[in-house]
Amino acid sequence: MKTKVLALAASLMAATALAGAPAHADVKIGLLGGISGPIAAMAPAMIDSAQLAITQVNEQGGIGDGEKLVGVVGDSACNPQNGTDAATKAVNIEGVAGIVGPHCSGAVLAAAGSVSIPAGIAMITPSGTSPEITTLDDKGIVFRTVPSDDYQGRALARTMKEQDYGKVAVAYLNNDYGTGLANAFKAEYADELGGEITQFAAHEEGKASYRSNLAELAKGDADTLVIFDYGDGTGLTILRQALENGFFEKFVGGDGMKSEAVIDALGAENLVSFVASSPVGEQSKSLDMFNEAFKGAGGDPDAIFATTSYDAAFLMALALEKAGGNKDEVAAAMMEVSNGEGEPILPGEWKKAKELIAAGTAIDYKGAAGDQNFDENGDVPGTYALWEVGSDGFEVLSEMK
Repeated sequence: MKTKVLALAASLMAATALAGAPAHADVKIGLLGGISGPIAAMAPAMIDSAQLAITQVNEQGGIGDGEKLVGVVGDSACNPQNGTDAATKAVNIEGVAGIVGPHCSGAVLAAAGSVSIPAGIAMITPSGTSPEITTLDDKGIVFRTVPSDDYQGRALARTMKEQDYGKVAVAYLNNDYGTGLANAFKAEYADELGGEITQFAAHEEGKASYRSNLAELAKGDADTLVIFDYGDGTGLTILRQALENGFFEKFVGGDGMKSEAVIDALGAENLVSFVASSPVGEQSKSLDMFNEAFKGAGGDPDAIFATTSYDAAFLMALALEKAGGNKDEVAAAMMEVSNGEGEPILPGEWKKAKELIAAGTAIDYKGAAGDQNFDENGDVPGTYALWEVGSDGFEVLSEMK
């Protein structure tokens, strides 16, 4: 009887000890993407590449003392209200330690202003390109892994002048993305380089027909229409109706128009006069490592914003590790892990990074999309290219400088 009592006591003590041991909690980050809305065709590859970074982290030791990193997916739908709602849920319900996204500029500005900045939660967008993000009073917690549209618009203008485009008309979506990109293009093409823009007009989203808009844009004898919109939405409608009615001979799009939805809807044979700008990863060992890993996971490394989405998620993980899981320290840590100083960390090198951080050694992330060295505004430099439609989808036509 005494033996049974002692055995029972021992088992109870063991159970109590187990119950008192701290369980490893998941570390959550929000992945807020334009899953529905005008970039729905682009979003899956962006989410998948971010998830690849999370998988690599978990396979190589996780965050901190073996905690699992979890990506909580939310739909920002590429609009301000949905972006705010998705961020609110991620922060207040899911308790995320950081946010990767949203994907679209308007959603970034709204979610940052209404949710992440007041809550002190670091945010890094892989595709929010509006120049307004640079000047946001963000308390130093909003970052991006893609250059501002001020750079893209001007680089596109310079490239078009070099390739002897003449008179152009510009159609742009009346939102933060379209307006910022169009104004940057105009400032360089017309004001700096002396190019002629015959018409420069905003349009609203979601109309069934833009034929009257196109008729106005065609006045002035421009043979090229520049479209700053989304290829999954209004931009596709405008391009289709311009082709159907023969309003222009050539078409140029910003990065939002580099969507497989355009090819699927209109056919490659009808897009021989269409080109679009888009960020590309600089040729490097980092890009090669990402390409191999993403292909191995079933992804398309050439998908738009795949590299920047991967970099955003990996950088968020590095910042969380550097901050010791403290949400309040993530933004400061983000600046420290990618500033051009320290031991280089390439895509997928989580175990190496984790050991160096634990040893107090400075690290410097060399991303798939470039070095990703943040300036004081959380912005990064980048590389763009002009893409044409080939037999296998979008193919690089030329570099943009």
